[in-house]
Amino acid sequence: MPGAQGINYDSLEKFRRNVGKAQVADLMAKMTGGNVDLMSYDEVTKRIKARQQIEMGTQMVPLNKIIGSVGRYRDFTRTFLPRSGVNPERWARIDAAMHSLEGFPPIEVYKIGDVYFVRDGNHRVSVARANGLTHIEAYVTEIPTDVPLHMEDFERDQWLIKVERTEFLKETQLDAIRPEHSIEFTEPGRYQILLRHIQVHQYLRNLDLEREDSEQRLTWAEAVASWYDNVYLPMVEAIHNHDLMSSFPQRTEADLYLWIAFHREQLAKCYDLAPLSPDEAVATFAEVHSDRLLQQAVRTLKFEWHRALGELDKPLGMSEAEFIESRARHAAGERTLAQAEAESEEQEQFGLMIEERELAPVDSVTDLFSIAA
Repeated sequence: MPGAQGINYDSLEKFRRNVGKAQVADLMAKMTGGNVDLMSYDEVTKRIKARQQIEMGTQMVPLNKIIGSVGRYRDFTRTFLPRSGVNPERWARIDAAMHSLEGFPPIEVYKIGDVYFVRDGNHRVSVARANGLTHIEAYVTEIPTDVPLHMEDFERDQWLIKVERTEFLKETQLDAIRPEHSIEFTEPGRYQILLRHIQVHQYLRNLDLEREDSEQRLTWAEAVASWYDNVYLPMVEAIHNHDLMSSFPQRTEADLYLWIAFHREQLAKCYDLAPLSPDEAVATFAEVHSDRLLQQAVRTLKFEWHRALGELDKPLGMSEAEFIESRARHAAGERTLAQAEAESEEQEQFGLMIEERELAPVDSVTDLFSIAA
């Protein structure tokens, strides 16, 4: 009922109950490592490079598909439970208005893919959900995107992985070059690393061609195909030969490819090794890594046992002959991926310095060559 100043105390009590639910949801998220925050519209549109808007008029929008906000995404949980920073009187007045003949005007939302972000009307969405409504009237502005985004994509950063995959395929044209590929990741940030692997592969192959006095150089499309055929696929084949996927049931071939590539670089640095073959890299990785708890425990015990016996002078899973051969190749100057990447970056920086210097006046021959210092 309304109080002396027009505050509906039933609505105010409803607000307090929902704040309590929000606090429980936030606590559970901290305990489990989950995320119950609304999505930031600005973050999403920046990643998908949104530039166009299409006015769609007034529609009835499903409340459970509103997953973000333009500016108030920290004030409410993903299910629009109000947090303690939300003004209780304002929330209560909107709740009271919803139950009166007055009602409230449509909210304003942006639609991206299959989901919505509140432009204006966060409190109205919160009140509507608190009262068990399933839809709300909204002025809809659609943001076109090449990335098909759905509700489930906003769990565990799947939307970001989708965006990164779209960018990767646009950059590499791998869908056209190798249509049968199945490169998928379960964590964001991986496609950019993969792109760098291809760039370094192109750099190394062109160095090989240069040493052979060949005038030929790998184009970007040829480098993508060469990396996929000669680097990625052999590693994936070794992964399946060792039945490694069964130890990582929630992961993909591409996930394991990058982990093993990193593992190979760490071994090379620790033991002064040349790059291991795909089979050697997978074999040594399989000896010490697994996603399954029992396998993790067994491998930890095995590692500690070998360390106690002083038998860790070479990586587990690697024969003495393989170890000696890899050390010899390292001594002969064979570079790892990380070393080649550092070298290519130095050359890129040197090239940029050359370009910058070419744009500036040169006073002397000595002045020109000083950029190498």
